[in-house]
Amino acid sequence: MPCVALPKISVVIPVHNESANIAPLCDALVPVLNRISSLWEIVFVDDGSRDDTLERIKARNREEPRISAVSFSRNFGKEIAIAAGLDHARGEAVVIMDADLQHPPEMIETFVQRWQEGYLMVYGQRTDRSDETRIKRNFAHLFYRLFSTFGEVPLPEGAGDFRLIDRKGVEVLRMLGEKARFSKGLYAWIGFRSTGVPFVVGDRKFGNSKWNFRQLFRFAFDGIASFSSIPLRVWTYVGTLISILSIATALYFAIRTLLFGTDLPGFPSLIVSVMFFSGIQLMSLGVIGEYIGRIFAEVKRRPLYVVAERIGGAAEISSSLVNEDYQRFRRV
Repeated sequence: MPCVALPKISVVIPVHNESANIAPLCDALVPVLNRISSLWEIVFVDDGSRDDTLERIKARNREEPRISAVSFSRNFGKEIAIAAGLDHARGEAVVIMDADLQHPPEMIETFVQRWQEGYLMVYGQRTDRSDETRIKRNFAHLFYRLFSTFGEVPLPEGAGDFRLIDRKGVEVLRMLGEKARFSKGLYAWIGFRSTGVPFVVGDRKFGNSKWNFRQLFRFAFDGIASFSSIPLRVWTYVGTLISILSIATALYFAIRTLLFGTDLPGFPSLIVSVMFFSGIQLMSLGVIGEYIGRIFAEVKRRPLYVVAERIGGAAEISSSLVNEDYQRFRRV
């Protein structure tokens, strides 16, 4: 059988209802990849799109076989889509980027240069957040500070999913099968020699952002919960502080009773106290429940994603992936 050359560069692009962006993205990205090497591939991961995103990718695949796709049976989320893209990418280095052209394709050339200098992880580091609201900027800054303070590993501020990862790093990331994924933390956790490349976020060509403030808050909590036990430990400190305050209060009333006698008890203060401590208990139970929920999701051992269809080069490795997943299940 003839030997088929594997790609030097793979580009993984999660997409969800991005049909209007497929053509301009490919038109901008393909010339950049051709300048780098003739051995490249683009792996789209269709995360349960409800528009004709997949059909447009298929049309591109007919024109350019190096463009492939993995289509999920439903929406599993961007973090899972990134994991699926890493599973299907075959290149010596893998670039992860968004489909809306806010990640400039031209930056990939700089990524490859840094990679050839010996860096196994090259990440894009946005230089400003002027396109975001003040609340969102402050929230992002607070998150990075909290993660750097309480997380297991430091997280470079401004670093996102736009990055190049050497094959060594990709293989390590593929071994991490956790369900509640926070990819930015995983990139930092695996280590390897890394460097940042500043870039200016481009304008989104079509469509709107899929993230709202509630989703961002949930994503931030997932990140901290996945890489820190502080949300659990803090309630030990809160409980200790409340216990000390309650003992001090009891001593105060005991001394006051001895000196001045008893007062008529007040129901409002009793109700406020009961409600306050009940709220503290429910909050602590809620945080514990979040961690138990993650444990529950892990022990069920469901697959990260379900593939409905593979197109192009991604279909060539489907059988090896099934084999690998079966062997991993058998080992467990």
